[in-house]
Amino acid sequence: MGAIENPDGIRLSRKVIYDFGANNGDDLLYYLKKADLVVAVEANPLLCRQMEDRFSAAVQSGKLCIENCVLVAEPVEPEAHFYLHKRHSVLGQFPRPDESVIRDYDRVLVRSESVMNILHKHGAPFYIKLDIEGYDAAILKELFRNQVTPPFLSAESTSIQVFALLVAMGGYKAFKLVEGAKVAKDFKDCSIAVNGISERYSFPPHSAGPFGEDIPGDWLNADDLFEILAARKMGWRDIHATRLFDPDPTSKAQKKRYLTNHLRGWLLSKLRSAGKMAA
Repeated sequence: MGAIENPDGIRLSRKVIYDFGANNGDDLLYYLKKADLVVAVEANPLLCRQMEDRFSAAVQSGKLCIENCVLVAEPVEPEAHFYLHKRHSVLGQFPRPDESVIRDYDRVLVRSESVMNILHKHGAPFYIKLDIEGYDAAILKELFRNQVTPPFLSAESTSIQVFALLVAMGGYKAFKLVEGAKVAKDFKDCSIAVNGISERYSFPPHSAGPFGEDIPGDWLNADDLFEILAARKMGWRDIHATRLFDPDPTSKAQKKRYLTNHLRGWLLSKLRSAGKMAA
């Protein structure tokens, strides 16, 4: 596979996809189709062992690397406590859970690794999927502080801060949105591109779904995405950002504001005219 040059002039000798918060590996089969190397980072030791068994051939071939560690923004200690949810593995998290739910978690001590150390170890990212409960914003800040803005990046929209960081600090201008609860329905037997060839693929429940041009529809600009997020609220949906494609140059939100202002001006002029006639 040839070298890839992104808009910043950084040449990527291979496509490396990072799955930060890999959980049980439901996204890995798709990522392995799309990359030369997939790096799965997961803190839960049991889930890592399951992924190693499930994708043993990819691990042995060197196409998949599984990092069993707590991903942190900056290295502080060689190990960190990770909180395993007793019933739902997808709710495992690095930040200490609120006291109201702490009884639902078991605490384990796991090797910690900074996000920049992981990137230096495996290479420049083509795509980063970020899904780390309660810690996405901290990782985004560290990536952008080090001027790491991959061609494709996604993060769960648990707070408006994620959107703000992508736009203001990351400099991304083109976006798509994937609804987490509807991935299996929206992307069942859908078309994905594999080495330039279209292939049918169905995404399982709780997976992150497709990224990049595999997500149908136009790329949105920041105004339009903000309006959608404001209407749908924050939650279980992923914001996808890219530096490789431009958004629709005409914002729907801008059109709406223009139309509102135009109608307001028209009404005011009519009211003034009516007032003069009455006088």
